[in-house]
Amino acid sequence: MGTLPSSCFFNPSLRPRQLAPGGRCRERYSVMERVSPGELCFLCRKRVQEWRIRRRFDGIMCFSINGNDGGSEEKGPSSKSTEEVEQIAADEDLNSEPTQTSFPSRTPSISSGEQVYSSFQVDSFKLLELLGPEKVDPSDVKLIKEKLFGYSTFWVTREEPFGDLGEGILFLGNLRGKRENVFAKLQQHLHEVTGEKYNLFMVEEPNSEGLDPRGGPRVSFGLLRKEVSEPGPTTLWQYVIALLLFVLTIGSCVELGIASQINTLPPEVVKYFTDPNATEPPDMQLLYPFVDSALPLAYGVLGVQLFHEVGHFLAAFPKKVKLGIPFFIPNITLGSFGAITQFKSILPDRRTKVDISMAGPLAGAALSFSMFFVGLLLSSNNAAAGDLVQVPSMLFQGSLLLGLISRATLGYTAMHAANVSIHPLVIAGWCGLTTSAFNMLPVGCLDGGRAMQGAFGKNTLFGFGLATYSLLGLGVLGGPLSLPWGLYVLICQRASEKPCLNDVSEVGTWRRTAVTIAIILVVLTLLPLWDELAEELGIGLVTSF
Repeated sequence: MGTLPSSCFFNPSLRPRQLAPGGRCRERYSVMERVSPGELCFLCRKRVQEWRIRRRFDGIMCFSINGNDGGSEEKGPSSKSTEEVEQIAADEDLNSEPTQTSFPSRTPSISSGEQVYSSFQVDSFKLLELLGPEKVDPSDVKLIKEKLFGYSTFWVTREEPFGDLGEGILFLGNLRGKRENVFAKLQQHLHEVTGEKYNLFMVEEPNSEGLDPRGGPRVSFGLLRKEVSEPGPTTLWQYVIALLLFVLTIGSCVELGIASQINTLPPEVVKYFTDPNATEPPDMQLLYPFVDSALPLAYGVLGVQLFHEVGHFLAAFPKKVKLGIPFFIPNITLGSFGAITQFKSILPDRRTKVDISMAGPLAGAALSFSMFFVGLLLSSNNAAAGDLVQVPSMLFQGSLLLGLISRATLGYTAMHAANVSIHPLVIAGWCGLTTSAFNMLPVGCLDGGRAMQGAFGKNTLFGFGLATYSLLGLGVLGGPLSLPWGLYVLICQRASEKPCLNDVSEVGTWRRTAVTIAIILVVLTLLPLWDELAEELGIGLVTSF
């Protein structure tokens, strides 16, 4: 018979009931429990372990208390898995000491703290799953493996998570044909099987130990939902912010035009903007007469930025790539740092990425250089003497390439002085070329970073990015503008561009050559003249070395 709970002595209302399945009298094992497990034979230890498992799994209750019948029996530790109970019993066999038999005063139960996850944790997991990106349907994965992949296209060997948060599936295996033909066939079959539900990416196999036997890197295929992989539409607030930034950029361009007339501005205005000890602001109405003469320069600087964005859109239109609204970044030194323009559709391949990324800086640089060179020719023309403005000669020491071109055009006498008389087009072209060069730096999501990633891959971009950050931090590139530009890139443009649908196929030799030449010109444009070379070439007056 079963043991009598001690609580029944306080309530004599007892009623016999049938033992639960597996319940047994404990007396037959009481002798064994008094003996250390090490003193028992193998068969006895096995029986004791089996009894402990049954006791935890089913529980023992010989009598009901307060008239409760077996229908309301309290559940014991049966909610634990059999493996967990066996592990607990084994641990007790190893760690138990010889003790006297003790009988439980009530039926054991499991507290909420013994569960693997609490209800709060489960709710948190569900909330994160709801807020996170929608994952690929497992039934679709099975269907895609059956319908798309096979011995004639791509033989799948294993699967891994794909995407920033593991919301997609990456199929790894062996390619069974030319990668471009296989990818086109898989895309067509995917559209037939699932419609417009998913996007398929062809990427380099991560952690690949070798190249593909057919040449080039080993490839794998990633699957993501369209709503997860494609950029969202432009919101109303983004349009408002873009308009506000454009207005501020117009103001910064006008301010640049006024600052270019520093030699004719009222002394109190010049002192306030140049003397760090000046605290009392001047009457800004004194600047109104200079606004009209500042507008041509402002139009030139702003025109370069607009032409830059037009180049992006003209290159994207034939490729059927959507671009977002540009967010212009105002800057009082150059008029503008350029604009942030996002891709609003997935790029089909790396060639498209290179073409669209290079088109903007190429268009802006072409217009800027035209203005710069024409301005230099007008600066040496006596007929345009009334339109010239005087600027410090130190301006031409800020760029090795532009300083040499100016020296070759204007001559030694004009350049080897404290101030140089130039046409406003020179300033507009100079600012436009400097801005285009900054945007072509191979780092992050700048135009140069996108072009470098498309032409040479993400790993090459990472190496060039570190070198660019180091040169900007040391002030080697860009001079006094290196720090604000580096902070701007770190805050707004540090992340690299997302992969293309076909992120494996090469872009060709001439595109790589064009990107390489562009990077060399960028370095020559942003590299300032050192004093010894500036003195030797006669660019400005150098008083110390």
